[in-house]
Formats: sequence, structure tokens, C-alpha cells
Amino acid sequence: MAFGVFVGATPGLTATMAVALIVPLSFHMSDPNAGLAMIIGVSFTAIFAGDIPATYLRIPGTPASAAATLDGHELAKQGKGGFALLLDLFCSCLGGLVGVGLLMLVASPLAKFALLFSDFEYFWLGVLGLSMSAFVTQGSTARGMIAAMLGVLIGTVGMDVVMGGPRYAVLDNIGGAELKRGFEFIPVMIGLFGIAEVLRNVGKDASWSESSIKHSSTSLRETWLAIWRHKFTMLVSAVCGTLIGALPGAGADVAAWGAYGLAKKTSDTPNEFGKGATAGVVAPTSANNAAVAGAWIPALVFGIPGDAVTAIVLGAMLMYNITPGPELFKGDMTQVRGIFWIALLTQVLLLPAGYLGLKAFGFVLRLPRRFVLTSVVVFSVVGAYALNNSMFDVYVMLAFGLIGFILESNRIPLAPLILGLILGKLVEQKLRTGLISSGGDLTPMFTRPICIGLIVLLLAMMTGGPLMKAMQRNRTTP
Repeated sequence: MAFGVFVGATPGLTATMAVALIVPLSFHMSDPNAGLAMIIGVSFTAIFAGDIPATYLRIPGTPASAAATLDGHELAKQGKGGFALLLDLFCSCLGGLVGVGLLMLVASPLAKFALLFSDFEYFWLGVLGLSMSAFVTQGSTARGMIAAMLGVLIGTVGMDVVMGGPRYAVLDNIGGAELKRGFEFIPVMIGLFGIAEVLRNVGKDASWSESSIKHSSTSLRETWLAIWRHKFTMLVSAVCGTLIGALPGAGADVAAWGAYGLAKKTSDTPNEFGKGATAGVVAPTSANNAAVAGAWIPALVFGIPGDAVTAIVLGAMLMYNITPGPELFKGDMTQVRGIFWIALLTQVLLLPAGYLGLKAFGFVLRLPRRFVLTSVVVFSVVGAYALNNSMFDVYVMLAFGLIGFILESNRIPLAPLILGLILGKLVEQKLRTGLISSGGDLTPMFTRPICIGLIVLLLAMMTGGPLMKAMQRNRTTP
């Protein structure tokens, strides 16, 4: 878990990478549950630790922490970074407990429901996620939609996701084989948030010797009172995160954005989001850890990985002579109960491990700005290069750092762009493969029961706000 904190808090090193590095060590354990404990511990702590640089430096440590940059960083600029991260820690623990609890109670029914999703259901789920760009945007909704569509467009660079052919042949003269692979998500994210933030700090009229973050002490009582005020947001976000995590391929990053958009949409004070709203910290951090637990539902019950982490875990389980699937739940449930208890214990141990991580990184980030910003650039370069051992990814990161700086200078938000980049490929792939399987017939897209439910939910989200405002105007009109 300590290793997970280190990897998660280092920009560019993801939870997937942490699990991949720890798996070879786990093979030396005589008890399979000991190896699984290492893997589960690393995955949960890495997801949480990604919020540390997201809050202090506005650089997500992992993709699942991108949503934490919106309100967490605003609180840090107000001198409440310690408060935001304590909220992060406790909500990650509580969200994880909810996720593991649901995993234990409804693993089989939820996994069966997830298997009912065809390509068309995943298409509408992706469109529903893209519509969140209207809700995670601070300011103009039109600018948010522009940013989301720009993210979708960037995601189309590279090979065709369905047919496998190259796109944008004109780009071959610029990037050659590297561009055929497309833009990797990690270098783009580090550039947009990390390098852009460094460029913004360089342009500030501030002393290079002063601390890069404001520090303020926060009591545990104040933190728990804030959680109690937003207990329903925490619970709903955790359940939402578990449900999204149970859908194969969705992941903790989609869950975090979905929970953030839902919290903003249902809040009495939506205008506070993006300006340091407590609910804007509670929602995504509760959801992303719950999604990690939710991803184990299809993995254990049907042997279908819920995300990249559980894909690695399934391989490790087979090496331990544990075959995931329905047979695992028949007869002796000792192995399944062992995994459940390990996951529960991990949530409890997250508190001391995470607290030590907060103290350690908080001390480092109170160093003078010149040291912190230099280390941000170094870690950003290392994180981008380590992905594929390619300098091309470093150039991509630097280019998107400049793009991010220009976009924000023109008040175009970055959060919807990241959302478009994550979901664009999913929407395109599921639509096209669905149409191929139906022979070009669009009817199933609008007649399947779950599709109808998602369409109704999408229409309710898009029209609910304007209708409520119109009704309020009618009430106040004499």
C-alpha cells in the first residue's frame, strides 16, 4: 500500500502500472491470498494517492484523479488543501467500503445485469457520459461542448478502432509510425494539466522562493462534519461508482466524472462547483474507489475484466490456480470470502497509509516554488517517457501543455476535453460494431429496454434544468 501511494502520487505512473510491477513479486508468496492482498492494496491506494498532486499541483496522479483537479485544487489555492485531502482520504475509504459491501451483497445480480449490455447500450452510456461535459463546465456551456468535441476529435487520431486501417494519412509525414498509434491518454493528460500549470505559474508575478502551496491546519472534526453534511452525495456517488465500475471497460475515471456531473446536477448550489465546493471533492473521490471494487464484480463472477487492473489480476489469479467465474461461487466459498475480507481490510488500512502519504507529500510540496515546479517538469517527462519508452510521448506531452495553456487563456475548460478523449473512442467503437452486428439496422438502438432507459435519462438530464428554471420564473411572475 505504501508503494501504491508513491506510484499513485507520481504523475504519469498509473494504478495499472503499479499493479503490473507488483504482480511478479506476489508470485513468491506461498499463500495466493497474500499475493492478492498486495495487488488489491496497491490498486486502492494508487487511485486515492492520485488525488494528492491533483489537489496541490492540479496534475492528476492517475486518470481517475482528473475530476479531483476541479474543486480540490481550488480549495488548495484558498489554503484548504489539507482539508480537501482529508476529505479525499475519508471519502475514498467510505466509498471503497460501500463498493466492497455491494460487491459482497450483489456481485452475481450486478454482473448478470452488466452482461445485458450490448454495443448499443454502451453507445448510449458513452453519450450520457459526454453530456456530462455540460455539467462539469464552469462558465459557458458552449465552451464546454467545444472542448468535449475537441477531445473526441483528438481521440480519432491513429488507427481506425474498428477496421484497423490508418487515419489522417497526411499526418504520416509528421509523426510516422508513432502517430499511427494515436495519442496516448497519459501524456496528453500530463501535458494539459501539468505542463500547462507550470507555464501558468511561470507567468505569475510571484517570488520563486515562496512556498508553492498555502498550508493550513484542519481538524478531523471539521472534516467529519463536512462529510456528514454531504453524506447523501457520498453514498449516491459510491453506489454510482460501483455500478459504473461493474460495466466492463468503464473504469474509475468514467465513474469519477459521472459522479461529479450527477452531484453538480442534483446540487442546490451548482454554481459553487469548480470554485472549491466540498461536494465537488466528495463525489469523485467516493466514486473512483468504489469503482475499483465494482470492477471486481464481472471479474470474479464471469471472468470478464472490469478495467485494466482487473485484467492483470485475472492473469495473476490463473497463475495461482484460481479460475474466476461462476464455478468460483459454487461449493466451498473460502477463496471468495478471503478476497472479500482482504478488500475490506484494505479500506481500513487505507487510512494510516494514506495519512502518511499526505504528510510526506505535503512536506515536499511546501518547498519553494522553484524546486516544486522543476520537479513537476522532471516527473512529467519521466512519466510520459516511461509509458512506451518513447520520446514521441514526451513531445506529445509538451505540445499539449502549450495547447492547454492557450485553451485556458481563452477560457476554454480542460475537463470536458479529457472527458471527450476518454469516451470518444468508446462511443465510436460501440456504435460501429453495433451497426455491423445488426446489419446497419438502427432499430435496436431505440427499442432495446435498457437503451430506452438510457435515452429517457439523457433527455431528462438535458431538459430538466431549463424546465426547472422556467417553472421557477412562472412562480415568481406576478
